[in-house]
Amino acid sequence: MGEKMKAVTDAEFDQTVLKSDKPVLVDFWAEWCGPCRQVSPILEELNQDHSDKLTFLKMNVDENPVTPSNYRVTGIPTINVYVNGELAKSIVGAKPKAALLKELADFTS
Repeated sequence: MGEKMKAVTDAEFDQTVLKSDKPVLVDFWAEWCGPCRQVSPILEELNQDHSDKLTFLKMNVDENPVTPSNYRVTGIPTINVYVNGELAKSIVGAKPKAALLKELADFTS
């Protein structure tokens, strides 16, 4: 079983996300964001089921303003998937588990 999603900071982003040898999902969130709290347990479940194929990380946009700004993250939650250092997919807004699984199928199957 996978462990809980780890947090990633602006300082670690390049090394942890862009230089990863497997796809990385980054959940951009904030403490005060209701939809972020809705989607968080779903992402934790997906992390448990798919951490062999996809690295799941989260980034607090209030504590780490640089990376969200670089990737034009204007609304949260925003879930970005990075492959080989490139943004491969961006999902904006809270979605139910089935919708997220469908959106992420390219990376989890």
